[in-house]
Amino acid sequence: MRVIIQRVRSAAVKVDGKTTGTIEKGLLVLAGWEDADTDEDLDWMAGKIARLRIFSDEAGLMNLSVQEIGGDILLVSQFTLFASTKKGNRPSFIRSAKPDFAIPMYQKFILTLEKELGKPIQTGIFGADMKVALENDGPVTIFIDSKAKE
Repeated sequence: MRVIIQRVRSAAVKVDGKTTGTIEKGLLVLAGWEDADTDEDLDWMAGKIARLRIFSDEAGLMNLSVQEIGGDILLVSQFTLFASTKKGNRPSFIRSAKPDFAIPMYQKFILTLEKELGKPIQTGIFGADMKVALENDGPVTIFIDSKAKE
């Protein structure tokens, strides 16, 4: 499982002109899955996201998590996180999980992330052509791969 986490002042996702998720201060999380992912990856990633200390404290240091600031999360599925650009100029998505595996993982991840955060999260629609708008805060953008726990 791979995620891109962006600290935002606000973010929203629209499908066919209709807003499906919107947040104020918090995290925009773009997430993708591969067939090797397990429930353990979901649990580890949800805990990492909820407790990642990337919000400023009173001294201006990144010392607070999205939980600690009472922030929100907007989760958007993004199969392109497993793009391979090794050969040629057109990315290959062969490592990206197919919908029959990825959709249940996405749905489980929503529940796991909500449990970790302690409140509902906002989402896009899996597989839809989504328009994502955000006001990046910092900017702070972090990439995490559950198979390379760095």
